[in-house]
Amino acid sequence: MTSSSTDSPRVAHRNEVVLRGRVSADPETRILPSGDVLVTFRLVVQRDARALKGSKQTVDVIECAAWTSRLRQRAARLRPGAEVEVSGALRRRFSRRAGGLTSHVSVELAAVTVSSPGRR
Repeated sequence: MTSSSTDSPRVAHRNEVVLRGRVSADPETRILPSGDVLVTFRLVVQRDARALKGSKQTVDVIECAAWTSRLRQRAARLRPGAEVEVSGALRRRFSRRAGGLTSHVSVELAAVTVSSPGRR
């Protein structure tokens, strides 16, 4: 393949997320129809001053999902108010509900580190 001056350079794609925030409620454990076990929790992340300029919303609430055994165990022990750092990849999932097709974005966890009270 040849490139011309109008071709853009190849950029390696990356899907990496690191968030620090507070666990909003007790984690939920679900067994999916496939038999897979999933532990999810919501992370409340405060917006920085730059993000507040155009919005009155001061926080974002992001769902985090733990799929591996080690991460499920760690996530299941989290308690509301715990300050944590999570890393992973963004995933968009689709499902059919009574109202039709819906989608949501979550962080598929690669790591969870607890850093404050609420720790267990």
